[in-house]
Parts: sequence; structure tokens; C-alpha cells
Amino acid sequence: MRKLTYFMLFSSIMLIFLAACGSNQKAENTSIKLAEVTRSLFYAPQYVAIEKGFFEEEGLDVELQTTWGGDKTMTALLSDGVDVALVGSETSMYVYGQDSKDYAVNFAQLTQTDGTFLVAKDPHPDFTWDELKDSTFLGQRKGGMPQMVGEFVLKQHDIDPHADLNLLQNIEFANIPGSFVSGDAEYVQLFEPTASIFEKEGKGHIIASFGEESGQVPYTVFMAKNSYISENENDIKNFTKAVYKAQQWVQDNDAEAIAKVIQPYFEDTDIEMLASSIERYKNQGSFATDPILDQEEWNNLKAIMEEAGELPEEVSYEDLVNTKIAEEVIGK
Repeated sequence: MRKLTYFMLFSSIMLIFLAACGSNQKAENTSIKLAEVTRSLFYAPQYVAIEKGFFEEEGLDVELQTTWGGDKTMTALLSDGVDVALVGSETSMYVYGQDSKDYAVNFAQLTQTDGTFLVAKDPHPDFTWDELKDSTFLGQRKGGMPQMVGEFVLKQHDIDPHADLNLLQNIEFANIPGSFVSGDAEYVQLFEPTASIFEKEGKGHIIASFGEESGQVPYTVFMAKNSYISENENDIKNFTKAVYKAQQWVQDNDAEAIAKVIQPYFEDTDIEMLASSIERYKNQGSFATDPILDQEEWNNLKAIMEEAGELPEEVSYEDLVNTKIAEEVIGK
């Protein structure tokens, strides 16, 4: 009888222990659905955070999907199809400008310059910007960051993109590279590694960087609905910790090491090409070294949007940017 009592007591203790372990395991692995606006080498720190296990170290299971376009990404976020979006911070302004009650809030910056390069069909060894005048230029989506930054840079060089160029803006983002190759456009804005691949294959020539020309802007940012951040602040903080770890890792490692880690996301591109493209971004300071989106960068973005005629009337930094979480993460 005594043995039976001990056995039952032992079994009860084990059940309680296993239940507690199961409860802790569940608490340690929060699922977060993340949408990226496109698949881009420009987002290298994000892929590093996933591949190096930084999200898992913070108790997060991140499910990444590519939504191909700012409008689709924001629709997924606002309809609760995803929890967090990696997209241009201008999209949060557009949503806020529509008097959305549960608007998107920027909480962690990933990139801090434009990521596109000016690619020409023909070589331009002594390129000057005025060579673009009267040319056919394959542009990006109206109101999107690449197009707005492109127009801003062109105007800085005394080029009116709508008067001095034959500007084409009727091509879907994902189809722009193919349209440039098969069409009549003489110039195009392209992200890496596409720009370098085109150069290697003789389909184009990189002749300038829009990132170097435009200065620092909160180009690509992690954002979530205001309600989601309020209800899941600890998860968002852990997410930001993982992003910061990745940013520091990218800063401390060379392009080849980064390329090896993120190659699974670019299986059709060889390591050498990835490393070369990453080096371009590192050299021009495109990858943010911490997740804080400061007000100076925000104001630069507003100036670019205003120049493009796309700035909503009210875009409050205090409402649309949460720096508290990022500042706590980096100990500022």
C-alpha cells in the first residue's frame, strides 16, 4: 500500500513537472508572422536574424513571407494576415493620413539609405546626371520609396523627371528588371543583387547610387499595428532584440561571411555575387547599425515625400514612431 502511495505521489509530481515544462515551452516560443515587401539583399540583417537563430534565442518563431509590394504588405498587416511588416516607412504615413483608428507604428529600422542603383543599358564611363535628359527611364511605383527618392535625387541634379524624361511607371515592381531587358528604356533603378547580376551578364551597367545621393532616410522599417504593439509589447521588444543582434553581427562581419549565412534566400545567386552586392551596401552605410528611427531621418523622409507631392498633411513622428522599445533594447 505504501509503495502504491509513493508511486501515485511520484506520478503526480512528474505530471505537474511536465505540465510546467510544457507551459514554459509554450511561453518561450511565440509565433510571429512577418511579411517582407520584397525579397531583397538589402534586407540582409533580417535573414541573418533568422538563420543565426537570433529570433529563437528571444523565444520567437518567426514565419517569413514575401508579399511583393507596399500596398499588399500593408493590406496583410491591417487585416491581421500578418503581425509585423518590413516595408517602407512612408506606408505608415499613408495609412495614418486616411484617419485609420488602428494605424501602423514603426518600431525598428532595418535600412537607412535608399537601396537602388542607377543602371544603364550602355556603358557611361564618365557619367554625369544631365545625360539622363530626354531619355526613356523605367521608374518605380508612384508614391513608393524608390520612385520618390529617385525623383528627389534627379531634382537635386536639375532634372524634372516628368518634363525632362520619358518616365515609365506602369510596370509592376517584380516585373521591372525583365521589362528593362526586353524594352526600350535606357535607364532603370534596380536593387542588389539584380543590378550586379545585370552588369555581370552584360544586360546593364551600374553608373550611380541613389543611396549615396539621397542621404539617410528610414527606408525600410519593421512596423506593427498600434494595438498589436500595446498588447504584445514584450514580444515586440524580443523581436527588436533579435534585429539588433543581427545588425551588430552584420556590422562586425565581412561581406563574404554575411553572404554565406543568407545564401538560402538567394539560391540562384553565387556567393561571390552576393558578397560583392553586400559590400556595396556596407560601403554606403545602407544597413542600420541599431533599430532606432530618429527624428532627423524622419524629417528627411518627409522632405523627400513633400518634394514628390506625396506627403499627407499630418504625419506625427510622436504618433507613428515608437523609439522607446529600441532605446530599451540598446540601453540608450
